[in-house]
Amino acid sequence: MARIADADDFIMNMPEGYETVVGERGVGLSGGQKQRLSLARALANNPAILIMDDTTSAVDMETEEHIQKELKKLDGSRTVITIAHRISSVKDADMIIVLDHGKIVERGTHEHLVVSHGRYWEIYKKQLGMQMGKALGFEDLDKAKGE
Repeated sequence: MARIADADDFIMNMPEGYETVVGERGVGLSGGQKQRLSLARALANNPAILIMDDTTSAVDMETEEHIQKELKKLDGSRTVITIAHRISSVKDADMIIVLDHGKIVERGTHEHLVVSHGRYWEIYKKQLGMQMGKALGFEDLDKAKGE
């Protein structure tokens, strides 16, 4: 499960590998490492329903892509509920439910929601623009535009 969560490498590089004590008196972990370790632990329990709440929010896009790809390889015998702000975390879901101020404003597949040009589309455009700006080396798109 650590391989699915992209945690095996950093675990093996810790002083005692899988036996390393982490936490207050042990080795400190980054936010992304904590998330990946938590995901691995949840997967090891093999739950019938897996709820992932911003599970990859503290990892980079490449790591998230790896984790999403590995999760797709699982047997499909479990229900997965993903709560996320990143479109990339939910775009392959069977059903996406979009909330705005606690109310359902849209639902459907990624493809359906993109062509509907609603709230999901607005978030998608914004996130896609941010990704493109970062790929071009702009951390702040307003500065890149000269504003």
